[in-house]
Amino acid sequence: MSYSDFKTLDDIRQKFGVTIHSGESLFKQVPEIDTSENLLRILEENVSLALNINTEKARSELIIAPLLVELRRMLGRKISLFSGIDFTVNEDLTGYCDFLLSYSSDQAFLEVPVVCIVEAKNETIKTGYAQCMAEMIAARTFNAQKGHATNWILGVVTTGSNWKFLKFENNLILIDFDEYMISQVNKILGIFVEAIHHMVIQGVKI
Repeated sequence: MSYSDFKTLDDIRQKFGVTIHSGESLFKQVPEIDTSENLLRILEENVSLALNINTEKARSELIIAPLLVELRRMLGRKISLFSGIDFTVNEDLTGYCDFLLSYSSDQAFLEVPVVCIVEAKNETIKTGYAQCMAEMIAARTFNAQKGHATNWILGVVTTGSNWKFLKFENNLILIDFDEYMISQVNKILGIFVEAIHHMVIQGVKI
């Protein structure tokens, strides 16, 4: 079943038996991280352009990708970044991910463990929840298959201008109550770094 076939939260609940909860501020206490002047210049130029073009492709290329590249730089290139790759793990979880972060310095091939899934949407955040959750479940399945069981997976649904974070821990998927704007880029990067640093990965420390 393709990730894009999952349209509603009930689809996820019924297929995978997970519990989904929203209403908590998951990352309110996470400190902001100063980003580079280079990324700030890129966003100053790109954000209005992407929003005027108003396509998912433009938002992905002009806003989301530069931010994730900056994240990779901030983490000392200990993570690899993939865009639009086939991430089929079994017959129930097939398809392509918009962006995927893996704890590996190997950029040529996807290595384990997968630590973060980023789902890009053109305008409406909520339409991406189910697909992102399916990809998060796939990420944990992938890690387990490769012998790198993870304590939890970070998920993100974003339009480029708006960012919503999800957390998959044990059998519970939490949707962050807060939604962040790209103008809060320091907070967004802080959440990424905090979440990745606190992932318990078998045999791996960031």
